[in-house]
Amino acid sequence: MKSYRTILSSICFFWVLAGNAQQVIPLYSGKIPNSKQVPDQEQIVNNKEVDTIASQVSTPTLTAFLPSKESATGAAVIILPGGGYHVLLVNWEGSRIAKAFNKVGIAAFVLKYRLPSDRTMIDKSIGPLQDAQQAIEMVRERAAEWNISPHKVGIMGFSAGGHLAATAGTHFDHAFIENRNHTSLRPDFMLLIYPVISLTDSIGHLGSRGFLLGPSPSNKQVEFYSNEFHVTAQTPPAILIQATEDSVVSHKNSLYFYEALHKNGVPAELHLYEKGEHGFLTGPPFNEWFGRCLYWMKENGWAL
Repeated sequence: MKSYRTILSSICFFWVLAGNAQQVIPLYSGKIPNSKQVPDQEQIVNNKEVDTIASQVSTPTLTAFLPSKESATGAAVIILPGGGYHVLLVNWEGSRIAKAFNKVGIAAFVLKYRLPSDRTMIDKSIGPLQDAQQAIEMVRERAAEWNISPHKVGIMGFSAGGHLAATAGTHFDHAFIENRNHTSLRPDFMLLIYPVISLTDSIGHLGSRGFLLGPSPSNKQVEFYSNEFHVTAQTPPAILIQATEDSVVSHKNSLYFYEALHKNGVPAELHLYEKGEHGFLTGPPFNEWFGRCLYWMKENGWAL
């Protein structure tokens, strides 16, 4: 099996050519909601076998990757890296994806969201969702500054980041942030890549559940964060991409969410590859699955 390092080395030259100026922005201008006044213990580690890993994140940021004005389509994607609500894979599922979007004129914003922690948060279960909603609000409210259409703001999540993206897409009608301007917190579309959707015993990713909700969550908490139960006709359109041989997150997460979307008349697309482990380390190739995302976005008018 190829390691992250091998794959990253093979495509390194492409990302260098694709790179644009980046701007790291504090997610909150003042006090971070739902946070305790404790020392920041965030760590960024360059792991040779996996990725650049962020852990113990308690101060969220949004990193803006903007295409040239000449190539900009007006579309924007907020990217939520995965890591089981324990760490964040900020390069493999973050900056490299943002740079690829820039190559085709799509603005991208990598969200370094707070990782659930009783040490840093009053209620750790809502911290990541607060950050996702704040990111949507910020991108919409600064759309003119960033040459973005406020009606083409999507969200993309990988693994546990996919769970967070799906949670933002199914719980947008309940604001967990102040939202003084009553800005829409509903993503216009969702791109969910090998996502955790459910936290149920049957198909949920119990590791993500444990870090988000603790070792003994109530049935109400599990139900609230099992997003297949919260799809309505107002849920944003979605594309889901996963492999059936994924041994970390059951492909039934994608299948059940797709079925719920279809049942409620929400435009949706599902791609289940026969081969490909969690993280797509051995396949499918990047251009294959990412190309499907771009095609779907263009077909639906978000990236013209």
